[in-house]
Amino acid sequence: MTTTKPLQGVRVLELGTLVAAPFAGKIFAEFGAEVIKVETPEKGDPLRNWRTMHKDTSVWWYVQARNKKSITVDMRMEEGQEIIRSLAREVDIIIENFRPGTLEKWGIGYDVLSELNPGLIMVRISGYGQTGPYRNKPGFGSVAEAIGGLRYLTGYPELPPVRVGVAIGDLTAGLYAVIGGMMALHARDRSPEKKGQMVDVALYEAVFSLLEGVLPEYDLKGLVRERTGSTLPGIAPSNTYLCADGKYIVIGANGDSIFKRLMHAIGRSDVAENPRYANNQGRAEDVAYIDQVIEEWTKQHTLKEAQRLLDEAAVPVGPIYSIEEIVQDEHYRERGMVEEIDLPDGEKVLFPGVVPKLSETPGTHEWVGPSLGEHNEEIFEKLLQLDPAVLAMLKEKRAI
Repeated sequence: MTTTKPLQGVRVLELGTLVAAPFAGKIFAEFGAEVIKVETPEKGDPLRNWRTMHKDTSVWWYVQARNKKSITVDMRMEEGQEIIRSLAREVDIIIENFRPGTLEKWGIGYDVLSELNPGLIMVRISGYGQTGPYRNKPGFGSVAEAIGGLRYLTGYPELPPVRVGVAIGDLTAGLYAVIGGMMALHARDRSPEKKGQMVDVALYEAVFSLLEGVLPEYDLKGLVRERTGSTLPGIAPSNTYLCADGKYIVIGANGDSIFKRLMHAIGRSDVAENPRYANNQGRAEDVAYIDQVIEEWTKQHTLKEAQRLLDEAAVPVGPIYSIEEIVQDEHYRERGMVEEIDLPDGEKVLFPGVVPKLSETPGTHEWVGPSLGEHNEEIFEKLLQLDPAVLAMLKEKRAI
């Protein structure tokens, strides 16, 4: 294993706020990119004040902005826009999640910045993309989850659609932003012209891409997949089952050989050897009966007992963890997924580890989310080499 990170030498300018673009920026920063986050001089990224606070700063902020550098720039002002144009000359990638047309209105759109830096890659995240009839509509992750088809499938058929407990639309878009940015970087560095490009990530498309075979199922068979609660339609058995101690266990035994192992483990060899259930199609047609057979068994065992017996039978099985149970789990600890980190005041706090795991050039946690404008001096004076008198003028105008 080396001390060099895979993105060392890559410089990223993050213009986004809240979730999608900053989540992408976090991943870049974890793997060695120098990520310069631009915030408004007055209050900074709104995420600084979201959800649970620790001494006037969101603990989510400390996670989302780790390893980043914070500078303050008012991009609505001409002086601030000029700073962004100067920074664009010095970076490889810009990430932004403004409504389409906003950066163009400020004179810092891709058309302008790519002229200043032909190798520039601009990753643009928006609700509906940079083109199309919906491009100008404001887009939030929650709306994207709805129009992208995910909310329609989430929950129980007799109840209104529900959301996943995290900002799944924004987070998925952030992952695509990283993937797109890295593909564009690879293409640029491989081409003789070293020319950059724009990466267009739409929140609703990121969500829509998760829908498996829903579209061809509809087009070929006229099927509209509906909400099915804890089951996975057409895949059997894969469900949540009640145990004797009132806890729930998740069992996924939809592979043919796995299903046989499960049935033998719970004492139902008759079901295991029934030719009707030899493949998924047959099991899916009789899923209610199979789930009944399984739950009759789980109700006779505590969750721990059921998990032990099915682990021994090599059947995919697991409890439904709360965050308290995650913290106590030895596998999370062994894999470095629960790290103890020092906050700026010295208080220790648990942070999620870095994903994915690279054997030779792993990503790491270097520092928590910075204070507002913490790196102004480093970036403005050392990188852009702005004169102290100019900096004083910009501060007086509140452009920085």
